[in-house]
Amino acid sequence: MKKTLLALAAVAASSAAFAQSSVTLYGVVDASLESVKGDDTVTRVSSDNLASSRFGLKGTEDLGNGLKANFVLESNMKMDTGANGGGSTRFFDRAAWVGVAGGFGELRLGRQDTSIGLLAGNSSILGAQGYDDLKIAKTFSGDGYRRTDNAITYILPKFVDGLSAQVQYSTQASGAEDADKIGSHYGLNVQYAAGGFSAGLGYLQAKKTDSVDDTGVLAYLGYDFGAVKVSGYLEQDKTDGMAEKRQLYGVRFDVPVGKDIKLQASVAQVKDQEMTANNEDDATIIALKGVYALSKRTSVYALFTNVKNDDQVKLNVGQSVADGKTARGFAIGLSHKF
Repeated sequence: MKKTLLALAAVAASSAAFAQSSVTLYGVVDASLESVKGDDTVTRVSSDNLASSRFGLKGTEDLGNGLKANFVLESNMKMDTGANGGGSTRFFDRAAWVGVAGGFGELRLGRQDTSIGLLAGNSSILGAQGYDDLKIAKTFSGDGYRRTDNAITYILPKFVDGLSAQVQYSTQASGAEDADKIGSHYGLNVQYAAGGFSAGLGYLQAKKTDSVDDTGVLAYLGYDFGAVKVSGYLEQDKTDGMAEKRQLYGVRFDVPVGKDIKLQASVAQVKDQEMTANNEDDATIIALKGVYALSKRTSVYALFTNVKNDDQVKLNVGQSVADGKTARGFAIGLSHKF
């Protein structure tokens, strides 16, 4: 009897421990058939056009006294080839961090979204996929500083409903020479949403070389009128020593059609994309998107993006194009979340 009671007590203790912690496998699989026009027109199966295909593990453990330990490990994968999107030397290319959260907020250590990449990567706010203007224009938020290694991120507690903020510092890049913290950066962002109103601001400053810094600012403002949500956004990127600042500003319209269909249209202007005095030409990016939800997890979609380049600009939709030529892409695809 005594042994039986001890066994039951051990099982009960083990069950309680498991109840206080959890690990979840999750992901997205997204593939499409697309036709992209640059110098040539190419038709192919592609990946990641509506959302990045990925799988990840996330977990949390209740530490007691209002504290929780959290982690995320997340890897990109390509549905057209099955390859790991991070390459042979980087498996968890999207995220690899561990942190602790409580009444003080949350502290995270590891590979994470940057302060501006967090805003750009949220498709309900902006978007940084292959058919989105922030990615096409190679802005800091959508391309160069989308994510960062060696990051220390502090997420402030929510003192006001709808208000969130974080500060971030990334130490010198792994493997870099100890030369004035090359590869390090700091940043912050603030977001607010209440009723139909939403707004956000992100800032990043990174040490590119001993004497050159990159600085990026991304801001958005939106209001949901019910029948349509209207959003305006602006990014300004600056590299020390370059004659010009790259600017992208645009407006987006999101229109729900019933409960299952969402339509989206945006137009953006890219100014001084190369950031040089002898190349001040611009580009205009027009994008259309339609998503039909087959279920809570599965959607079909159609995308169209047209890029009109001025004489010295060659922005494209995944297919190289000569200066001054128009580029475009059209995709029909299927996306599933698990």
